[in-house]
Amino acid sequence: MLDQLDLQRSPRNGLGFDPGAAMQMLRDRSYSGPERRLAATALQQRRMAQMVDEVDYGMLLLSDETHVAHVNRAARRDLDEQHPLQLIGSELRARTLQDTAVLRDALAGASQRGLRRLLRLGDDSERITVAVVPLPTLPSELRHSVVLVLGKRRVCEELTVDWFARAHSLTMAETTVVKGLCADLTPQEIAKRQGVGLATIRTQIGSIRAKTGTASIRALVRQVAMLPPLVSALQGFNTAPVAAQPPRRTMQA
Repeated sequence: MLDQLDLQRSPRNGLGFDPGAAMQMLRDRSYSGPERRLAATALQQRRMAQMVDEVDYGMLLLSDETHVAHVNRAARRDLDEQHPLQLIGSELRARTLQDTAVLRDALAGASQRGLRRLLRLGDDSERITVAVVPLPTLPSELRHSVVLVLGKRRVCEELTVDWFARAHSLTMAETTVVKGLCADLTPQEIAKRQGVGLATIRTQIGSIRAKTGTASIRALVRQVAMLPPLVSALQGFNTAPVAAQPPRRTMQA
């Protein structure tokens, strides 16, 4: 094994290397002391944060009932001026007095008693669902850390739809139709937005269904909605969220 080391010459040894230095290098390479363990832990934590940033759900980690320890990129994107929740520094707040009481009770129950809750916050135009999830306590903890998972404000991430379209050889016009259907638009509304006739949109929907092997618009939207999210690397900087719309029935093609 010594012949694989970077051998150091020594004037005290005619063999051309210092065995003591070689053994020290072996010890250094196998060293697993606290410094190396701390470095490995820090790297793992960084990778975990990067992984959470690739999730297309806003997630906030609270170390107590108000203090936010970590926010992923999707949450930074979603917490705009219209969102019922706001992040001021490292403090999470609700925008209305009514939501403040509901949020406070849910966070206290999660932190102190480990209770899970599903909240509906905001008014009718910007109503958002939030999951309050307590984490298991560690040996040194008296209370639970809490994760808030923000409900999605649109069915499909745009980049996911783009790659879905590429995988099925959809045209640009057909891709636009898929995005409209995922935004809960009817064929008539898509035709009006695109400035074309309804017959054109119906023809494109028929082509999309043939290429994707789906039997209906509902099946198509469900297939796209169930895809794993492909989040843009630019998420959280210039991405404008789509306002939530009340559910409507979509016409079958």
